[in-house]
Amino acid sequence: MSALEIQNVNWQMSVNRRAHHTDKFSSQDFIVRRGYPWEMVLVCNRRLESGEDLNFIASTGPQPSESARTKAVFSVSERSTSGWSAALKANNDNSLVIALASPANAPIGWYTLNLELSSRGRVASLRLGTFVLLFNPWLEADDVFMSNHAERQEYVEEDSGIIYVGSTNRIGMVGWNFGQYEEDILSISLSILDRSLNFRRDPVTDVARRNDPKYVGRVLSAMINGNDDNGVISGNWSGNYSGGVDPRTWNGSVEILKQWKKSGFRPVQFGQCWVFAGTLNTVLRCLGVPSRVITNFNSAHDTDRNLSVDVYYDAMGNPLEKGSDSVWNFHVWNEGWFVRPDLGPSYNGWQVLDATPQERSQGVFQCGPASVNGIREGDVDRNFDMVFIFAEVNADRITWIYNTRNGNKKQNSLDTHSIGKYISTKAVGSNSRLDVTDKYKHPEGSREEREVHQKALSKLKPNATFDPTSARDLAGEEGEPSISGRFKVTGVLAVGKEVSMALILKNLTGDRKTVSVNMTAWTIVYNGTLVHEVWKDSATISLDPEEERQQPVKIAYSQYDRYLKADNMIRVTAICKVADEAEVVVERDVILDNPTLTLEVLDRARVQKPVNVQMLFSNPLDEPVRDCVLMVEGSGLLRGNLKIDVPALRPKEKSRIRFEIRPTRSGTKQLVADFSCNKFPAIKAMLTIDVVE
Repeated sequence: MSALEIQNVNWQMSVNRRAHHTDKFSSQDFIVRRGYPWEMVLVCNRRLESGEDLNFIASTGPQPSESARTKAVFSVSERSTSGWSAALKANNDNSLVIALASPANAPIGWYTLNLELSSRGRVASLRLGTFVLLFNPWLEADDVFMSNHAERQEYVEEDSGIIYVGSTNRIGMVGWNFGQYEEDILSISLSILDRSLNFRRDPVTDVARRNDPKYVGRVLSAMINGNDDNGVISGNWSGNYSGGVDPRTWNGSVEILKQWKKSGFRPVQFGQCWVFAGTLNTVLRCLGVPSRVITNFNSAHDTDRNLSVDVYYDAMGNPLEKGSDSVWNFHVWNEGWFVRPDLGPSYNGWQVLDATPQERSQGVFQCGPASVNGIREGDVDRNFDMVFIFAEVNADRITWIYNTRNGNKKQNSLDTHSIGKYISTKAVGSNSRLDVTDKYKHPEGSREEREVHQKALSKLKPNATFDPTSARDLAGEEGEPSISGRFKVTGVLAVGKEVSMALILKNLTGDRKTVSVNMTAWTIVYNGTLVHEVWKDSATISLDPEEERQQPVKIAYSQYDRYLKADNMIRVTAICKVADEAEVVVERDVILDNPTLTLEVLDRARVQKPVNVQMLFSNPLDEPVRDCVLMVEGSGLLRGNLKIDVPALRPKEKSRIRFEIRPTRSGTKQLVADFSCNKFPAIKAMLTIDVVE
């Protein structure tokens, strides 16, 4: 009888990929999930006889070893200690059906599968091929297991989404194309791990630790920003984006990841927080970690771990960039879903991961995973980076008046509840906003919230003694102010129009008061970076007992036009002073609306059939707009992205542009568009399209 030989290997690609929920990936590779079996057919020159054995060797990484669990040797005839298994399902004539499976805690990544045939005293070796192993949220034994079908569909399989932006009094949203199934995105996601500092320092340990979603998530949080490690995106909050792309113009992660690879893995310019978060979300979902994008409004950036942020103004009402603390109008991060055996079962579930480079952690710009449950309970001493994230949603905001002449500063007020508002994410299965603030903290002002805050402080400063009537409750050195102030919007907030507001002052006492008011308006970037002063005014206002008066604020388009950034944000501040009393600081950030960009589908959308889409835009200005570009993308709707140069528009002129897309997959898909020109750097639109087979 001749020696047994393998003549053909059938990986049964489509059946296995469907069973492993990897059939949507456009890659032609064999992609499976850990812990799930897959069947392959080996066609031989004859039957497998007793006494003959098949030994499989699965290995990953540059120096695979059984001790590091990056190599497994397992045979059809006996159970392996590695947790990998091979079972002979059928032995008909000359074809063998073998079921293989990895353990539920195997390292993820690229594997090579080899076979050793023991037949008649000879051992023959054969390379069967390569495959990709991913996390498995469908399997209870996997650390990333998610039991709810609808949530799994949203947080693992959905390839488009919504990211919330804006401010507490004007929550906006942008569509984002995650595109984890698009061509090359899986291989780029895996190459991110191979370019990390950890892999470069110690590849053997790094690959072995890829069995742990905590570890993979932390490495990715470092690698999505370009600091330290030539990661994917370079951050820029200056308002000047020459040499790169204005962060507001991106429509999704796919173009960013492809550009990073194409440039020889140099950081893509430029990103801001939602760009880092959208891209990290793509990579997490791609690798099989359930994930979602979270927006925190009035997000504190506390640089000195004291759970408070200091904000400065001068006497003229100018906001000052003093100190390193700041409050961002919004900040966007991610949550990944997995267990925390290092902390205990009460810390399982959603974990914060933040790829925006804000503070170093263990010497590198990385952040998380931090258990959301742990943040809610003030466990700031637990891994990883709990203090920073706890402060983002809970810090006290202290306002100081800074004397620019002598350098003295005076505490003006302390606000314990403006930070960490409307924490938001896209709801499961719909485009509505889900508020998750209650997952991060107890109700503002409740006994539990106070106790958690004290617990957190006591962990940070173990020797401090706490007085329940401490500074947190007794702000301001000079007693209660006798007046109050607030800004009210009195007109339409739109780019190209005058910004019309009023400062409303009220006398809270039975005595007559004279108030001197200094007001300024600055254009800003959403994280508070000051761009340019665009308006200022001073007034002296007399208030009769309990009288309320309005002081108008009018800022013309010609005053702010040249200095408005794509954020469309203007910060208006008033410092109101009554003699011998503390100043009252009134601040309001307003967001101006862009003109509407409309998308509409002109045909019924079918797979592999061309579909016409129309864009409508009207120039609202009394001047022409030029350098107009429309960028469109949408996973499952078109390959790559479309870039269309749009002719310049005369004042008040309407533009109508038609373009063609060719859907590649059926189902509900999302088309996202960005229209940019010299006067409007980033106008966004999104459109849901139902594609039929």
